[in-house]
Amino acid sequence: MEIRGRIDTLEQLTAHYREPGQRALDKQVDRLDEAMEAFIERSPFCVLATTNGAGSVDASPRGGPPGFVRVLDERHVAVPDLNGNNRLDSYRNVIEHPYVGLLVIVPGKDETLRINGPATLTDDPDLLAGFTRELRTPELALVVETAEVYGHCAKAFRRGKVWEPAAWPNFDGAPDLAGMYATAWGYDEGQMRDLLETTYADDLSRD
Repeated sequence: MEIRGRIDTLEQLTAHYREPGQRALDKQVDRLDEAMEAFIERSPFCVLATTNGAGSVDASPRGGPPGFVRVLDERHVAVPDLNGNNRLDSYRNVIEHPYVGLLVIVPGKDETLRINGPATLTDDPDLLAGFTRELRTPELALVVETAEVYGHCAKAFRRGKVWEPAAWPNFDGAPDLAGMYATAWGYDEGQMRDLLETTYADDLSRD
């Protein structure tokens, strides 16, 4: 596909936009305050972004009971390893290029919290033992240093009406994973949906 009007330079990019306001520039900090810690401790969901540093990127959803992401101190958070598909895409990227982004989300809150920084995997038993008792002791944890911390405003979630139940019927036609697999690889959709549900239940029981 030919993409017309390509923007390939910073000069071309910035020509389309006004300068950011001072508040937007000043919002980035390098440590967590009490309000940020409280937000993280109530979050049951985040998105982990990683790269191998060679052009491949990965954005992976992570979820658990509120508090599943641990605040270790004002400069570090830890994300437990929970049952997945064992592709280890994110973790392979961390080994190759140990810098990540976390987008922390709280249901019903239109604002989100971004944490970017150096990351490392650890199997330290003392750290692993400190995760919520609602989960098994994880095999590993990802520790992220808070090089950059800032909040994202509410506009994206409000535009998408993400937390507005009245808008949810508009999304009913979206296929689930079974539907996507059936289209891509010719699987029987009903059988695939049953298989996925069995897999989900098994994996979650191991948490």
